[in-house]
Amino acid sequence: MQGWIDGFQRSIEYIEQNLSETLDIEDIAAAAALSPFYYQRIFGALCGMTVGEYIRARRMTLAAQELAHSDEKVIDVAFRYGYDSPDSFAKAFQRFHGITPSQARETGATLRSFAPLHIKITMEGGNMLDYRIVEKAPFTLVGIKKRFSAETSYSEVPKFWSEWMSDKKGLKGMFGFCSAMDGKNFDYWIADLYLPWDDIPEGCSVYQVPAGLWAQFVCKGQLPDSLQKVNTQIWSEWLPSLKGYTLAGNYSLEVYMPPAEDPDDTVSYIWVPLKKL
Repeated sequence: MQGWIDGFQRSIEYIEQNLSETLDIEDIAAAAALSPFYYQRIFGALCGMTVGEYIRARRMTLAAQELAHSDEKVIDVAFRYGYDSPDSFAKAFQRFHGITPSQARETGATLRSFAPLHIKITMEGGNMLDYRIVEKAPFTLVGIKKRFSAETSYSEVPKFWSEWMSDKKGLKGMFGFCSAMDGKNFDYWIADLYLPWDDIPEGCSVYQVPAGLWAQFVCKGQLPDSLQKVNTQIWSEWLPSLKGYTLAGNYSLEVYMPPAEDPDDTVSYIWVPLKKL
């Protein structure tokens, strides 16, 4: 586990060393020896924010310190931390600090500070996580998909489900499938199993998921709370202690069962692809 934590901490240090440079999620994830897809999932579970939110918070912290303790022009500080214009920098600065960049130079100005992250994982007993590792033959999904930003997906994907509920396009909504993660964006599918003898509903596409090993996690209770709780446990507790396997594939799967009469009895699953070391 320690090697995994060290790798993740290296990625934080890489961010810190390059806050005044262009930061790409591919390079950040590489410092942790993870794909951008999984890096962002793990970062969100461990840190409670997106990678982009962390970078913005750190840049705003350093920008405020420089403005408060130097005579450097606002436009120079703005460009150093990735803003194309003083106006966009001023708006972001005021959202973060509650004051304008020029007010930050006044004596007694109150500024917010966001310290660098230090990853420390403490494994504690008492948390039950039911899962099994199984080998699955290839299967094909059929569904509707939409491209999302990793930055806004937590709020936007539920809206996608709400839109689908008004016009189900011939789908049951058995799966939520994430694919084609490029580090900043990904495709999210609302999908069912594809049966070759059935017609593909209008507006839908198909996706063949290759054969392989999957870790299948049981989520019990009301949605989305039960799913989110298990998702956090997967990335913050289960993955750091995983032995003999590593993450595989640029995708993951949510499996939804028919709703139970009592919402507390609802069962759903999270599937994560693996490969043996």
